[in-house]
Amino acid sequence: MFGKKDIVERAIEKDVVVSEEMSRRIDLYKDIYENKAPWLNENVRSTGIAASVAQEFARLVTIEFESEIAGNDFLNQEYQTFLRDLRRNIEYAAAKGGIAFKPYLSDGHIEVDVVQADGFFPVKFNSRNEVLAAVLPEEIVQGKYKYTRIEYHEFTDQGEMILNKAFRKRSDDTSDSLGREVELNALDEWEDLEPETLIVGVDRPLFVYLRMPSANNIDSASPIGISIFDRAIFDIKDADEQWSRIVWEYEGAELAIDADEGMFRLDEVTGELELPKGKERLFRTMDFAGIEAEAKDGYHPYAPTIRDQSLFNGMNNILRQIEFKCGLAYGTLSNPENVDKTAEEIKASKQRSYSTVKDIQNATQDALDHLIYAMWVWQKIGNMGASNYDVSYKWDDSIVVDREKELLSMQQDASLGFIRKELYIAKKYGVSEEEALKMMPTVDTRFRIQEE
Repeated sequence: MFGKKDIVERAIEKDVVVSEEMSRRIDLYKDIYENKAPWLNENVRSTGIAASVAQEFARLVTIEFESEIAGNDFLNQEYQTFLRDLRRNIEYAAAKGGIAFKPYLSDGHIEVDVVQADGFFPVKFNSRNEVLAAVLPEEIVQGKYKYTRIEYHEFTDQGEMILNKAFRKRSDDTSDSLGREVELNALDEWEDLEPETLIVGVDRPLFVYLRMPSANNIDSASPIGISIFDRAIFDIKDADEQWSRIVWEYEGAELAIDADEGMFRLDEVTGELELPKGKERLFRTMDFAGIEAEAKDGYHPYAPTIRDQSLFNGMNNILRQIEFKCGLAYGTLSNPENVDKTAEEIKASKQRSYSTVKDIQNATQDALDHLIYAMWVWQKIGNMGASNYDVSYKWDDSIVVDREKELLSMQQDASLGFIRKELYIAKKYGVSEEEALKMMPTVDTRFRIQEE
């Protein structure tokens, strides 16, 4: 990102408000997430824990998530198309600290460009850390050339200013350069774009930045978010190294038979010893001459004791550190049999996970509100009947609430007459009390005997 940052600044002649340290950290997030961490080598393999943490938070955030736009069918249809990839986009945001969404018109539809953190360059933000200006580049390789479009958005008192510049260079050119500036119509995909546009009558930017809610302790002045696993990076390194030790323990302790060369027949054609077919991995040939202890029988089994228990205990403790620092409940990555021994520990652990997920859900809902507004503005610009709209959201809270136990408790209270039965039905099926009453069977009183 640091190299791209310099290129972008030269193209738009404005400073990108991302420090060198923050740029390097975003690159590190990307490498760790993609299993390319700097500490990985032929002896240290990746456990994929960073990607698993981001994936788990994306799952917890979006499980049973529902959202709908009422009063504007066209907008809701386009919005639902975007929501199909919401879980995946939240995973990218969790891994790299944030993600940007930019809606635009295309062939009678409202499409949404998704720009990950390593390709998003904020230029200006306000005191509430809301990004007001940013660069959102796009790259297309066609034939021998690589085309880059620099799209710059800036929200001002006059409206949203959008600038577009296109550049071209040879695909094999690895220099820190965008190449030569060309006309936007150099590619069919960009021929309808204007070099400069001002959209008036808007009250917020027409791009959205979803930031992870954790405080940025890398650059506290930056509007950029940090990865959900940022505080556990050194622990993830320890986990990769510990797992590699465990794998090596099993490989190094693999059963083998050290046998004297004289026990095997020599292949006259190849000049190599003939080992039992299919057992080549088991036998290791040695020259036992001069080794009296082994020479008696001509072989010696190699079967050392595996120290797996102590190694796995160490791995489990590292995983618990990662869970704590990332805001996950104990047992998400570590062995669940070794944690949460008391009800209070279970509650505290789940509350930690719940609060992290809830913060991400709140940030996501704010971003979706902003995105829907930007889509609605483009609907008006495209003369697609932009009527007013209402948005509803439904988030799941089963992380901290055991739904089955809660419903069973309500069912018992309803059967004992402590609460009205329609309250239980409304809770179970997610309907209103009026709808629950309609769902309840009518009582047949024709054969009821009244007591005098």
